[in-house]
Amino acid sequence: MTFAPTEERDELAATVRKLLGRRSDSGAVRKAVAQAPGHDEGLWRTLCEQLVVASLAIPEQYGGAGFSLLETHAVLEELGAALTPSPLLGSGVLAAQALLLSGNEPACARLLPGIAEGTRTAAVCWAGEDGRWRTDRSDVQAVEGAQWHLSGPATLVLDGAAAHTFVVVARTGPGQVGLFEVDAADDRVRTTSTPAMDTTVSLARVEFDGVPGAPLTLDATGALATLHDIAAVAVTALQVGAARRALDMTVAYSKERVQFGRPIGSFQALKHRMADMLVQVETARSASWAAAWSAARLDPDLPERAALAKAWCSEALNKVASDAVQLHGGIAITWEHDAQMVFKRAHATSQLFGQPHEHRQRLFRHVVARRSSLDPNQC
Repeated sequence: MTFAPTEERDELAATVRKLLGRRSDSGAVRKAVAQAPGHDEGLWRTLCEQLVVASLAIPEQYGGAGFSLLETHAVLEELGAALTPSPLLGSGVLAAQALLLSGNEPACARLLPGIAEGTRTAAVCWAGEDGRWRTDRSDVQAVEGAQWHLSGPATLVLDGAAAHTFVVVARTGPGQVGLFEVDAADDRVRTTSTPAMDTTVSLARVEFDGVPGAPLTLDATGALATLHDIAAVAVTALQVGAARRALDMTVAYSKERVQFGRPIGSFQALKHRMADMLVQVETARSASWAAAWSAARLDPDLPERAALAKAWCSEALNKVASDAVQLHGGIAITWEHDAQMVFKRAHATSQLFGQPHEHRQRLFRHVVARRSSLDPNQC
């Protein structure tokens, strides 16, 4: 088995990298996050229309390109390297995969073509007041009458402020959760943007007050477990890209900064530091792509690989970003320098869909369960 990028995926990544180099430099990123909807809509249209990035992992029968999450992973890594804000993670991955995992074919046929084209943005309302993405409960309650109505809050909703459609995780009974489709334009939906440490990540709080919701599935526990793994793996692609960006800018700076009459990159101690950064980047990339391979095929080992990748990549990016700040000296903590953006990206993404210690615990439970044939949730 090999999960190394193919020639086609390398070409896709190179094309995305070239476009972002022209349209998403540091100044463009800062300009995009300073105004609604938090990303460059023109760039997003180009990515969707010319490079079909939002449709890569959507089947052809639903208007997609019919590739896989591996191709999306390659695009996310480049977006991570450029620190480019976009709805790809929230809409193109999380919402699209939630719809596919729901098994609701009419809803997929109705919603996925717009998501694939980039003309419709969908957001998953999942995390509760405690900021956790749980698979067995939600702070949103679904009540059945002549139709289902939803009430309650959801937090940390990716691209929630710009969404046209919400895919809502809601309680349907004791220990039971379902997925519901909600029109974001409904007057009984209140959406509030949430300031984030990483300004390139657009988050929102969404509150429902008796809002009608169309059920996608009334038993979403299994789908949410898989969706959580897919989301965690997608975040690792952004992390690997950001780590690569931190390493590249540090190496470039070490060749330019002169101290004691010579570039600081010529000092052995700093060479060792940057070599350690390279090890962190490459090991994180291997773990990330191995998990993406499992996610694309929904392999049985996905939970283990997702947990390993999210824990490893989160800590690797935190270490690389911290070293980048130190090796840049005082300049790296100024607002004008991009090192502080990578540092904030590291801390923000390490919280998304589970912190490193939580994923290490999950990995331990799955390894023990596999060896003893037990349910990992009972370990």
